[in-house]
Amino acid sequence: MSPAVSESVAPAATRLPVLERTMRDARSLFPGGSAGLLQLMYPPLGAAVAAQSDFFDDPFGRVYRSIPQIWATVLTPDGAARARRVRDVHRTIQGRDEAGRSYHALDPETFWWAHATFTWEMFEARRLFYRGGLRALDQDAFYAETVGWYERYGVSTRPVPPDYGAFQAKFERICDETLEMTPAARRVLEMALAGEWRPPLVHANFRDPLTRGTGRAMVIGCLPATVRERFAVPWTRTDQRQFERIVAVIRNTFERLPPRLHHVTLRTGLRVIGSQTRRERYVPPGPVR
Repeated sequence: MSPAVSESVAPAATRLPVLERTMRDARSLFPGGSAGLLQLMYPPLGAAVAAQSDFFDDPFGRVYRSIPQIWATVLTPDGAARARRVRDVHRTIQGRDEAGRSYHALDPETFWWAHATFTWEMFEARRLFYRGGLRALDQDAFYAETVGWYERYGVSTRPVPPDYGAFQAKFERICDETLEMTPAARRVLEMALAGEWRPPLVHANFRDPLTRGTGRAMVIGCLPATVRERFAVPWTRTDQRQFERIVAVIRNTFERLPPRLHHVTLRTGLRVIGSQTRRERYVPPGPVR
């Protein structure tokens, strides 16, 4: 057993009510492209993902294989058991990156960063796409629910900040000091900047004008400004105004729709994507010696 693994996990019956409501809403997915890019900029994660033989040919495939499984760790009655299965897939993912640094997917800081980007995604979804933003949210209580979500994986909680303020400080520090433009991150960033975007279940680049502009705006616009500046990601005032208009349209549209409608839409979409990608899910190789 990896030293990062602990079988002490939150029981399946533990409820995460605000997090559940947020993740049942399709708005939770809109900052997901940026969250994925932040994962790939973390050197151990970028190296592990790049080691998948099909990543550079199909960089979005990993997203569509993973999201239904990860959302299910919160939204299904057996979420804790599903979380442990997600953890176990990562037991043998290890190797060395291009700089010769060793990595292991269950290293506590590495596994936590992957989850931290999802925590950040939930807060960003609330900040950008909900009326009232974070002012309408008990931020510390919401953060505590994301910690409860992390505990379901049964891994070391040593890296987990104790409260939301500490989480923000650590997240910003990693963005400022640790993230790198890994080959995997560069590939996804280039695709985002070029407007190349394919929705789930479409196995070729989808290049219609609406998707091109919106996809680029969402992936780059949701990135922390410090990350855009640090890596000189092109982003103009015009881009920012376009992003703000898109955010306003999404927020106003969703506020007018019956919640049940977009909850059902998201649930159906996750089920379809999950069923269509089940055979393509990544099976890690044996340990690298």
